[in-house]
Amino acid sequence: MVGPGALQRARRLCHWGPAVALAVVAVCSATAMADAALWYWPLDTAGGSVNFVMLLNWTVMILYNYFSAMFVGPGYVPLGWTPISFGWSSVKIDMSAAKRDPRPIIPFGLSAFAASLFALGLALGTTIAVGMLFIIQMKVILTNKTSIESWIEEKAKDRIQYYQTGETFIFPYDMGSKWKNFRQVFTWSGIPEGDGLDWPVRDGCHQYSLTIEQLKQKADKRVRSVRYRATEDYSGVCCPVTKGVKTFFTTPCTEEPRIALSKGDLILATRGLKHWMYGEKILISAADGGIRERGWFPRKCVEKYQYDSETDQPVDGEKKSK
Repeated sequence: MVGPGALQRARRLCHWGPAVALAVVAVCSATAMADAALWYWPLDTAGGSVNFVMLLNWTVMILYNYFSAMFVGPGYVPLGWTPISFGWSSVKIDMSAAKRDPRPIIPFGLSAFAASLFALGLALGTTIAVGMLFIIQMKVILTNKTSIESWIEEKAKDRIQYYQTGETFIFPYDMGSKWKNFRQVFTWSGIPEGDGLDWPVRDGCHQYSLTIEQLKQKADKRVRSVRYRATEDYSGVCCPVTKGVKTFFTTPCTEEPRIALSKGDLILATRGLKHWMYGEKILISAADGGIRERGWFPRKCVEKYQYDSETDQPVDGEKKSK
């Protein structure tokens, strides 16, 4: 039987990213093999067989490493794995015979030419994409800061400036120079510094400096949040037809979920657009299971909730307006 883990791994393929990547690999590999069979040595010769096997091996290795990176993760090889050594010898070709042959070269058909150009475009696009990814990764390494951490740092500066607290936020994992950050990743042992839980931090900081700042930002987010009450039912579909034309065409283009609403539900909204809002449903009773439901919902379905400050209790540090 297929376990839940296998189904969970298989779901990773059900996305446009893996589909595009596998399509690019298939087109480039098929075109390369077709060109090799047309232009290089015949397949019934030793050189042609070696060349075709190498091309096929590259395709298999690309797919193997791609699926290994997707399902296994980096830094691991199968237990007992050892590199395989192939003792191939170079193939010598007498080019003088080709010079003496007066016959024309093999014609390149229109379909093969178009397929080669298409595969070349895909290969160049892949090269550019991988090059951009390399630049982004090097930027992360030199600053010792991921994109999420950069976003947290910007929010920290905005919070300090808004409340005029006078404190100074220092990112704990930036060692102060790009060279020091570079040496933390590229070491002589090949193993980056840190054990996966604790990492070297800058002077004046500790392992929980970033966590404390995130807690402050979460508390500030709760203070800024506003309670809303659902006035209409909403099924949670991505593009609701019954909530208006503008709501249908301005649905947020994100992978964040939508939350279903029933009339009377309370929602703690934290941000929003003109026709959509993002927030968390307030769980009233323990029968809800304690599962946090966060996502987008149409602004048309809710109204600002005017609750009694004496009887209603705030939710997780929510600020009450008196």
